[in-house]
Amino acid sequence: MAELRTSTRVRVRDLPLLADIGINPDEIGRRQPLVVSVELTLVAGPIDAIGETVDYRRVARTAEDLALVHIPLIETFARRLGERCLAFPTVQRAQVSIEKPFALTRGVAGVTVEVTRDEL
Repeated sequence: MAELRTSTRVRVRDLPLLADIGINPDEIGRRQPLVVSVELTLVAGPIDAIGETVDYRRVARTAEDLALVHIPLIETFARRLGERCLAFPTVQRAQVSIEKPFALTRGVAGVTVEVTRDEL
């Protein structure tokens, strides 16, 4: 009989935040809307209890906490959020996408950053 492998991804999508972000003089000291999505890949294996996964609310709180601190670039925000998510015990990879709805006159600007834990 073939061995079964399990792969689990935990997602928080389209989380609206008001963040202290920006490099332009008119942005500094003013909160701006961001839309954050996070996908976490967990260590392989079955999940039968909350301690073996990541609580979505914890991911949202982590993003909300980062939004309180001035961070010049959304790339930096995404990397820091990904690094904080990697500190959760079962997370192997974090992909963070951030959209900054009012960065352009037309369209939406954004980034995606992926942070991966080195294999032991």
